[in-house]
Amino acid sequence: MLILPVTRLAQVADAGAIAEMSRSYIEQGLGWSWREGRVLRAIRDPATNVAVMTESEAIVGFGIMQYWEETAHLALFAVRPSYRNRGLGSRLVNWLEQPARVAGIERVRVEARADNAKAIAFYGRLGFVPMRTVSGYYGGVVDAVQLQKQLVTRP
Repeated sequence: MLILPVTRLAQVADAGAIAEMSRSYIEQGLGWSWREGRVLRAIRDPATNVAVMTESEAIVGFGIMQYWEETAHLALFAVRPSYRNRGLGSRLVNWLEQPARVAGIERVRVEARADNAKAIAFYGRLGFVPMRTVSGYYGGVVDAVQLQKQLVTRP
C-alpha cells in the first residue's frame, strides 16, 4: 500500500522547519530572508496560505501562496530532494491554487532562480509561462525568471 504525504495548512510550530528548508533548498548562496519570524508572519496573514506536506509528522514540502484580487503569488516553495519527482510538488501547487480558482483569481505568479533549470521546467510542466528575467532579483546576486499561469480567462 502506497501512503502519500498529507497536505495541510501550516501551524505556528512548523515555522522553524519551513525556514530551515528555505535556507537549505532555496536561499543557498544568498542572504537568508525567510527566517522563522517571516514565516510566522505569513502563517498569521489572512491573505496568505502556508501549506505543508507531511509524512510521519515530518515536513517534506511546503508552499507559501499570497492571494490578491486578481493575482496570486507563490512566494516560496520547496520539496525535500529525496521526495522530488514523485508528483508531490504538483499536488502541493494544485492544493495552493484551489482557493485562487474558487475566488476567481485570474493568474498565479512565481519567480525561480535563473540558475535553477529544474525549477523552471517544473513550473513549465504545471502550465506556467516565462514572462521575463529580472537581473539581481535575489539579493542583487542571482537573476530570477518570472513565470505566470492563467487560471481564469476573462471574456
